[in-house]
Amino acid sequence: MASSMDTSLHGLTKALLRRVDQNDDPNVGKAQDKDSSLSALVSTLVPVLLVAAVMTVLFLILRRSQRRQYAPRTYLGALREQERSPDLPKGLFNWIGTFYAIPDTFILNHSSLDGYLLLRFLKIVTAIAFVGCCITWPVLFPVNATGHGGQVQLNILSFSNIVDKNRYYAHVFIAWIFYGFVMLMVTREHMFYINLRQAYLLSPLYSQRMSSRTVLFTSVPDEFLDEAKLRRMFGSKLKNVWIATDTKDIEKLVKERDKTAMKLEGAEIKLTKLANGARIKAHKKSGGRDEEATASGHADGESGSIASRWLKPKQRPTHRTKFLIGKKVDTIDWARSELSSLIPKVDALQNTHRAGEAKFVNSVFVEFYSQSEAQAAFQMVAHHQALHMAPRFIGISPDEVIWKNLRIKWWERIIRNIATIAFVCALILFWSIPVALVGVISHIDRIVPKVPFLSFINKIPPVILGVVTGLLPTIMLAVLMALLPIVLRLVAKWGGMPSLSRIELRTQNFYFAFQVVQVFLVTTLSSAASASVVQIIQSPMSVTSLLAENLPKASTFYISYFVLQGLAISSGALLQIVGLILARVLGKLLDKTPRKMYNRWATLSGLGWGTVFPVYTMLGVIAITYAAIAPLVLGFATIGMYLIYFSYRYNLLFVFNTNIDTQGLVYPRALQGLTVGVYLGQLCLIGLFGIKGAPGPIVLMVINLIFTALYHISLNGAFGPLLTTLPKSLEAEEESLLAVEDGKYSADEPMANLKGIHAVSAKNGTRDISSSSTGPTNKDLPSVPHKKPSFFMKWLRPDKFHDYHTLRRLVPRNFAEIVYSPETERDAYYNPAIKSPTPLLWIPRDPAGVSRQEVKHSSRVIPITDEGAHLDEKNKIVWDAEETGGRPPIWEPKTYF
Repeated sequence: MASSMDTSLHGLTKALLRRVDQNDDPNVGKAQDKDSSLSALVSTLVPVLLVAAVMTVLFLILRRSQRRQYAPRTYLGALREQERSPDLPKGLFNWIGTFYAIPDTFILNHSSLDGYLLLRFLKIVTAIAFVGCCITWPVLFPVNATGHGGQVQLNILSFSNIVDKNRYYAHVFIAWIFYGFVMLMVTREHMFYINLRQAYLLSPLYSQRMSSRTVLFTSVPDEFLDEAKLRRMFGSKLKNVWIATDTKDIEKLVKERDKTAMKLEGAEIKLTKLANGARIKAHKKSGGRDEEATASGHADGESGSIASRWLKPKQRPTHRTKFLIGKKVDTIDWARSELSSLIPKVDALQNTHRAGEAKFVNSVFVEFYSQSEAQAAFQMVAHHQALHMAPRFIGISPDEVIWKNLRIKWWERIIRNIATIAFVCALILFWSIPVALVGVISHIDRIVPKVPFLSFINKIPPVILGVVTGLLPTIMLAVLMALLPIVLRLVAKWGGMPSLSRIELRTQNFYFAFQVVQVFLVTTLSSAASASVVQIIQSPMSVTSLLAENLPKASTFYISYFVLQGLAISSGALLQIVGLILARVLGKLLDKTPRKMYNRWATLSGLGWGTVFPVYTMLGVIAITYAAIAPLVLGFATIGMYLIYFSYRYNLLFVFNTNIDTQGLVYPRALQGLTVGVYLGQLCLIGLFGIKGAPGPIVLMVINLIFTALYHISLNGAFGPLLTTLPKSLEAEEESLLAVEDGKYSADEPMANLKGIHAVSAKNGTRDISSSSTGPTNKDLPSVPHKKPSFFMKWLRPDKFHDYHTLRRLVPRNFAEIVYSPETERDAYYNPAIKSPTPLLWIPRDPAGVSRQEVKHSSRVIPITDEGAHLDEKNKIVWDAEETGGRPPIWEPKTYF
């Protein structure tokens, strides 16, 4: 995941920006002890620039030959044709023009809404920083530079160089303008997101999917765990019902079946390779005089008869039924025997669950005939008692469901929610403790004289001691930061979130809170979070002065932080050196079966939205907070954020896949995070003015703070309901527009005659899309209902020029035909164990016919094939992606739920 890349490079951040600190906690006093000078900036810029240059050069060279690593989305057989990206030229630099010619909306049309909105968010933060430069630099640079505060080098451009209190009015009014601009950007982006999300969810691409018509009800009372009652409750609008069941027993049985099947597959491959290797040796010894028997002559013979020509019985694959003490058995014979009894047991238990004869748990999936009816059920109050049949969720794909969390009762959900929030708050506040331990190791040589029992450390050779105090702390810190997202996701999962997308949204909140406190506040304050909380509790009014006193001193640290993020992180994201090594080295060492080879080849890297967005939201918060205090930060933020945008744009177009779909809900949360920067900036200016004794600027900034808070409350009240639901008015509007575009009706026909376009057939659960699937492309759509505006008018009036009718032209119409087989419709929202088929075994074909004989005998028990892979003359397994079209026998087409 890309988020793991960021966290793994966090140790590099600390290493490059590290300064000697008297406190054992590396967080304490780190930022404010920076020397805000040009030399300090250059000392960071030069090594980071060199590292970034090396990684960029390696990327430019390797992308020409390592297509699987740097452009898998252009050809991978696991992707549908419409999901693939266009090829780029193979030259060192001639691909850049073609790359820029591909619009960002290509990701929206061929990948995901989340990916498109990530790029838009990075562009928005870049634009905010750039416009901030245009607003602040012409005024605040001369005001600060001529402030006669005695500062030198970079500090001469900061707030700390001002003596005359009247000059602070410049900062006040510039802050008013800039923070007003930020809030306006947040507002217009909310408008853009709401209209785009509505257009996307109402488009045929999404509205025809089963997930758009299915509502998950949790905490359902026992009396409503009855299909007949649910049908009476929802009436004729209801199509299918899946009541979640207790699948503990069947999951255990399916796991045992699949484990035994994979053991058989491994044993069959091992037997085939051993026999083929022995045959090759024998053939070489005889000088090629003996001709091996063909498969046709022996495939019908006794099981293992062909392999026995070159192998003794004791050379066949064996294992013990129990670790160390179990009976030693022939693996192939044992696995066939076990599967012959396991497979019927699994099938029988699956039928029991499908028939509703298993124990129910308190969650129900309800599918409706249309998206409109599903939205009505999602938005209504389903039960007369509080917290029953709630919370409700819509748009959850079966692949994302956390099945274990469906059993959680309403009171248990409350307890879990309180416990998770308390745990995360404690984790955030006391994160400095494990980091401090890492700091102790880095200064262990200073501690030894004070702790006698550690005197043995003095006997360690200097080279090893240098590794322990230098490299080890950096690695440990990187590991700590890599573990944090994993811990937060586990906490969100334990908290009762019912799907992977909801876990990502909860993780986004948790991780952003961590970023604000530990990456920004603790780094800026003169003490760690735990000590700061004590000071704030003792003197609540000191929060602004604590921040304000240390904020100007930290400017160079954050300039260096943007340099590192923009250069090292972005170039590292392009190079993906870890992924390249894993694919080349671990692939050869670990991938010993065709299945493992294919899975590594076909599996694309994904993004953890819950940990990607907070990192760059925090960078935006830092830039916004420093806008009026140290405007120079905005310039480096502009460059750094654009380089990050460039790297993510390339990876989303050519490398990454979308495994989790939040339907864009990560975007408004990230926008809300940017307002934290506005509040922090205003609070810090109030604190700075208070320290300097400037009552006029304080009053003006307090007025600005109050106005911002009131505006923010109004903004959330207005847009809140539209972020998660679809309005009834647009459903009817979309139906009429689709009918006109498909040529079924004229634009002048009354809307009353255009009903039911999104409704699905009661017979097969699909809408008639024969017209829309071959209908007009976006270029053939009717013109937008307004003239092309100027850039300024387009920016100032998003309600008019980024309205629903305009943005619906961006969403794909002819992406894929959404059709479900009867089996898929029947089993869609059952636990995977209930609908899990018997796995197809895949072994390589050998010249002597051992594999074909094994396929013939094992297929009496379990599906098995030896097509699509073979053993070469060196007895190595070869899977030819071109020969199979990238789709081997175990490939399954993606179902768009």
